[in-house]
Amino acid sequence: MSSGLDKGHSSSKPTQRVALVIQYLGTHFHGWQRQPQHRSVQEEIERTIASVLDHPVTLHGAGRTDAGVHAAAQVAHFEAPSHIPAHRWASILNSRLPNDILIRGSAPVEQTWHARFSACWRRYRYTIYTDARPNLFVRPFTWHYYLAPLEASLMQAALEPLLGRQHLAAFHRAGSSRAHSWVDVQAAECIRRGPFIQIELQASGFLYGMVRLLVGMLVEVGRGDRSPAEFTELWQQQRRDLVKYAAPPQGLCLLRVGYPEFPFSPEIWFDTQPQLTLPSMAEPVSCFG
Repeated sequence: MSSGLDKGHSSSKPTQRVALVIQYLGTHFHGWQRQPQHRSVQEEIERTIASVLDHPVTLHGAGRTDAGVHAAAQVAHFEAPSHIPAHRWASILNSRLPNDILIRGSAPVEQTWHARFSACWRRYRYTIYTDARPNLFVRPFTWHYYLAPLEASLMQAALEPLLGRQHLAAFHRAGSSRAHSWVDVQAAECIRRGPFIQIELQASGFLYGMVRLLVGMLVEVGRGDRSPAEFTELWQQQRRDLVKYAAPPQGLCLLRVGYPEFPFSPEIWFDTQPQLTLPSMAEPVSCFG
């Protein structure tokens, strides 16, 4: 019986552009981007698509997450034969992908639509777990920091001057190919929910290592080692030499990617990931979305 997934590749066959919404647990990946000798999310999905089509494909992602960083809704696209309905790709890939990658949805898009270049914003969330008691079920998704109390209101005060177009070279790790350090910050929030502190940043784009470097400095503010005004002065004066510590990767998650015309229904964002729950909490807290 035919599966309907005719293999073989010919340049004369009509193709379509397919968009994917992707979740992954970053723990055992060396980041999103394909790299020699290392496991990456991009390569796992490309290899899986190629196993269906019997020819190599290139998957274009909306952003490049670092090693150990998670995603609740990464967005990517690839070219596929048009005889396979675009909406079927989610189930096709999920039946073949490893357990730490899940395709939330697939949809056809115009040939001019691009997962990276059509995006108008990305939103990240960083979660810190502040209870001194370790918890196995939150460990993979949080930075367990309990060495000193953290005051979330001070961290929020430090974030507020970041809004707008800013030069954030202080939070730009070496090794980036990006020619400048300007970032259009659209949202910056720090909220305490029980033993969790969650920091959310939304921007048109992010610098290499920006969120983790920024969170590392925010913790200094939260524990009283640096005032919100000193935090602002540091990045305004581009004092990269004073930014010494990056927060660990497991607390960071790519929440969403925004587009002027998004090819998926709003429901794609809901029920995206398990929630963090503790017996002492009245309500569960999502570390993703």
